[in-house]
This record gives sequence, structure tokens and C-alpha cells, in this order.
Amino acid sequence: MNRKWLATPYLIWMVIFIVVPLVMVFYYAFTVKDVNGARFTLDHVMKTFDSKYMVALGKSFLYALISTVICLILAYPLALILVKRSKGGAAMLFIFILPMWMNFLLRTYAWLSLLETNNGLINTILRALHLPVLDIIGTPKAIILGMIYNFLPFMVLPIYNALAKIDKSLMEAAYDLGANDFKRLLKVTIPLSMPGVMSGITMVFMPAVTSFVIPNLLGSGKVNLIGNMIEQQFLMTYDWGFGAALSLVLMIIILISMGVIQRSDEDMEGGAGLW
Repeated sequence: MNRKWLATPYLIWMVIFIVVPLVMVFYYAFTVKDVNGARFTLDHVMKTFDSKYMVALGKSFLYALISTVICLILAYPLALILVKRSKGGAAMLFIFILPMWMNFLLRTYAWLSLLETNNGLINTILRALHLPVLDIIGTPKAIILGMIYNFLPFMVLPIYNALAKIDKSLMEAAYDLGANDFKRLLKVTIPLSMPGVMSGITMVFMPAVTSFVIPNLLGSGKVNLIGNMIEQQFLMTYDWGFGAALSLVLMIIILISMGVIQRSDEDMEGGAGLW
């Protein structure tokens, strides 16, 4: 039996759920229907460069970047702690990722209940302590908080795996050569864990840019990001052509970003730049 035939189910899956949807996106983005049928047009694509949509795109990338940076700052020390705890590290990691088993929408609704200005749990506790309440629902702060909470495990896992695979003899060699803890972290640990860091950045940044559920719920519809714009075109205004054009522009920008990240990942792979 030719082993290549084993890939047939995956090829069929890719054609149905990747190639066909992409073809449909391109079709709707570059066609418009009139009395003579569908005809080629660039109007949808040109409309995406309107200032309103560029501002939404800029906000999406800014909030995604802030969320990614904060996730990295939180995840790297946490992954270091989990790796050093040889006995309880795996159990702690399991507890940390356990909320991911819950539905994404339910997790976001939970934060909506926690942060609610009048009856939210956090503000109820703050009032009981006679402290100022938090009024962040409907603001960028709530959106960024929701992104950090939902996507933080995607940063922790690849960094943890990268750190766990580092050969301990390298740490011992660095110690024997006179490197203190800070120098070992700076010169050995961080460079060797960069592939995991780059994977984590990709896994957090990409879904954060395209997110629309979090801005809808925690932003209360007051903060429009590019994901919300696309959703509105398909589900509210039914302008599928323009919605497809927005999706296409966003996809191209994301692919460029992934290419840059992948290039950096290849440069760091194998400990490149260790010294």
C-alpha cells in the first residue's frame, strides 16, 4: 500500500475547510452582482482603506500587541517556576490550563459578571472595603483584560515545553564557568527558549487580532475592532463582498506578521545568537 494514500483524508479536509473557503473569500472580495451577473471589481478592496476601518485595524493590532506583551511578561516567569518544580510542576500546569476546558464564550461572560459596575463580584467586594469601584466595562482595558485571561495559557504552554527540553548539563557548564543565575538566564535559558517564546507570541497575537467576541461582550459594542467590523458586514449589513475584502486584507497582514515571526524563530532555533 502506498503510504501517500494515508494523507488523502487530510488533503480532502484541507480542500473542504481551507481551500474552498479561501476561494469564496477571494470571489466575494473581487466581484459584485448587477443586472448582467457577477463582474470583477476593486471597489470592496479600495473601501477597506477608508480611515474608519484603518483605525479599527490599528486598534486591533495595538490591543493584540499589548495583550501579547503582558502575556509574555506573565508567562515566562510562571513557566520558569513550573519547570523548576520537578515534582508538582506538571500538576500546577494542569490546574492552570483547566479553565481552557470551559467554553470560550462562557469564560468571557464570567468576566462580564465579575466586572459589572453595579452588581459585579469585584465591585461588590471593593464597596464592602470602602474602595473605589472599577468602571471598565465598555473600555479598552476590559477588552485587553479579557484577551490576557483567555490567551495566557497559549503563551505558557510553548514556553514551558521549550524550557523543559533545555539540557541541564548546559546550565551546569555555565555555572562551572562562573556564570551567576542572572547570566545563565540571560545567556543560556532565554536564547534556548526563544522558539517557545516565538510560538507563544504567534498563538496569542493572531487570535487576539481577529477577536470579536471579547470586544462585543467586554467592550459592550462601544469599541469596534476589525473583527467586529467583519462580523457586522456578514451578519448585520449583509455586505458579503466588503466583509470578504476586510477579511482578505486582515489575512494578508497576518500572513506577513507570521512570516516575520517565523523568520525570527528560525534565526533563534538551535540556540542561534547564544553569545
